[in-house]
Amino acid sequence: MSNRINPIVTPRGVITISDPPWSFHLFNTTRFAWLWLIIRLYVGYQWLQSGWGKFNNPAWWSGQALAGFWSGAVAVPAEGRPAISFGWYRNFIQFMLDQEWYVWFGKLVTLGEIAVGIALVLGALVGIAAFAGAFMNWNFIMAGSASTNGLLFALAIALMLAWKVAGWYGLDRWLLPLLGTPWQRPSEAVSPPDRS
Repeated sequence: MSNRINPIVTPRGVITISDPPWSFHLFNTTRFAWLWLIIRLYVGYQWLQSGWGKFNNPAWWSGQALAGFWSGAVAVPAEGRPAISFGWYRNFIQFMLDQEWYVWFGKLVTLGEIAVGIALVLGALVGIAAFAGAFMNWNFIMAGSASTNGLLFALAIALMLAWKVAGWYGLDRWLLPLLGTPWQRPSEAVSPPDRS
């Protein structure tokens, strides 16, 4: 048995290289849907908890908490390293701070965290929700807030890779076929071979 990769070439000359078996089973079958359920619920709960805390905090709702966070993030200490390592990102945050965007951005962050949490817990459009969560994690990390953002970012990437099956025990089981994904109608599905 050879370990050589045998690519499939279509009549149009497009080369398709298949996934390794472990990757196929992990991301393309429902065999590990239970694992994605656990990860999805954990990440969703983290977003819900964070968003709900901000929702019930008047300082976040008014934007003052975000203004304080941004002010600390753009500050350049006399000694040591600033919280934001990239000058272009520091300038971006400073611009938003100068324009007082924290007034509406605080609400956007709060409602975005709640929406991502609800979508992940319910298993609704998991790939999109995980992307939105990862984008928020990335921005928090860029602004100098490590906390749990690195772990949640990594788990969100995994959920994005498993988008077809991560919501199997959730609303995606019905939503994705209604939306026409993953691009196969039930009548077009290939039946497994008869092993009798």
